[in-house]
Amino acid sequence: MTGTAPAAGKAGTGEAPAAFLEVRDLKIHFPTDDGLVKSVDGLSFELERGRTLGIVGESGSGKSVTSLGVLGLHNKRNANVSGEIWLNGKELVGASQTEVRRLRGREMAMIFQDPLSSMHPFYTVGHQIIEAYRVHNDVSKQVARKHAIDMLGKVGIPKPDKRVDDYPHQFSGGMRQRAMIAMALSCDPELLIADEPTTALDVTVQAQILDLIRDLQQEFNSAVIMITHDLGVVAELADDILVMYAGRCVEYASVDNAFHQPLHPYTWGLLGSMPRLDRERSERLLPIVGSPPSLINVPSGCAFHPRCPYADLNDGKSTTERPELIELEPGHKAACHLPLDKRREIWTDEIRPKL
Repeated sequence: MTGTAPAAGKAGTGEAPAAFLEVRDLKIHFPTDDGLVKSVDGLSFELERGRTLGIVGESGSGKSVTSLGVLGLHNKRNANVSGEIWLNGKELVGASQTEVRRLRGREMAMIFQDPLSSMHPFYTVGHQIIEAYRVHNDVSKQVARKHAIDMLGKVGIPKPDKRVDDYPHQFSGGMRQRAMIAMALSCDPELLIADEPTTALDVTVQAQILDLIRDLQQEFNSAVIMITHDLGVVAELADDILVMYAGRCVEYASVDNAFHQPLHPYTWGLLGSMPRLDRERSERLLPIVGSPPSLINVPSGCAFHPRCPYADLNDGKSTTERPELIELEPGHKAACHLPLDKRREIWTDEIRPKL
């Protein structure tokens, strides 16, 4: 298996998968005074070592909640988490907090969106990398310090033997993100989750960070989940794309298929909203009308139907029946009521010429 969505019906079997990471029917709901927030509502995917999965969607689609769920960072007193998360043959949803904590850092790690708020301001960058390393390795402070300096050098921070004693606020935004990557990779994790790792950085630094993640992935053969709203980042790094909307997967495909033969109207909308620099564009950007739905009151039927310009072509099913995620081509799944031939026709004749 290489980064494909798992077959329907596997959830709940309790059988360890062949893939390095497999998520089965994951649900993460938050009870609130206003109602139940269904941030993730039945998500399944899998990922092999050495491959990158891009998870894309608008803000509020459930991307970051998914990543925190994989890492076991939701407080179970405030979140209802169900389904299965298998990492290298270990099931994490039913595991104890102690077991999951033991795996964090060594087998899975995360690069957070804002390193300034994710790193402790009262401790030096080196101290924090040393602490993270010594939690999982029985070594002296001197050995851990040398390892921290080596990691800072590996992620491209100049004079790492001096910068190791600096505090997070003494680093620029790009250098803080590099330090966060060094901390995440300090124990050679087999799964690396990057949550919007380039959002607050300028374009030049973004490119450097993406190159760094790619190079380090090749060196460590890590499985990488890249969470972003930027399809350009996905095109640059990912092997496969999972498109999320209202807590569910609406399309899953290889990067090539997702960009050149997408099968869901929401994916068309994301592509239409993306600026293109590789060729002259005759049309204005095509924004998706409306706003993402409330995750407390998700629309009936297809959650995207209030914003979908093709919802009225489905004989009313869009408002009454929730479409299932179906494999329409090998490795390419989509959840949409439109007949496949109609979708291809719309994409070829109407959408693609405008992009």
